[in-house]
Amino acid sequence: MLKVKVLLVGPRESGKSVLANFVSESIEGIGSYIPTQGVRFETCWPALMKDSHGVIIIFNPELPSHLKEIEMWYSCFVQQQPLLDSQCLLVAHHKPGSAEDTENLSLAYPLNKLKLIHSNLEEDPEDVRMEFIKYFRSIVNLINESREKEEMSIIS
Repeated sequence: MLKVKVLLVGPRESGKSVLANFVSESIEGIGSYIPTQGVRFETCWPALMKDSHGVIIIFNPELPSHLKEIEMWYSCFVQQQPLLDSQCLLVAHHKPGSAEDTENLSLAYPLNKLKLIHSNLEEDPEDVRMEFIKYFRSIVNLINESREKEEMSIIS
């Protein structure tokens, strides 16, 4: 059985728990904000990152501070591992009742080369679910390709 480790990271109150619960089809925490005791200590991050296959960076596009902060999350969790950009997914999470005028985000380099999806669980939950499924499939394909290359190198 294939085990895949994908990290969900991002600023406080960005929607990480809501999206994790939604994608895992858990209903706990959907609807109202319940602060999650995340890993707030940077000294723990290397242990978390060990053997991870992907990173999903979640942020609230309405908060300018989040747009700046996701650069730090990308640097720490993607560039320092190092992961390929295809192993990273940016999620602009729109909270219920939020304005939709953030669809055309202009992200700074290197974030602008990453796959970006907008999530709005009120308006298009199935689109969000499908985007996550596509992302997870791409990670599984990368793992399988890597294993095949490794096996071929052992054989030859």
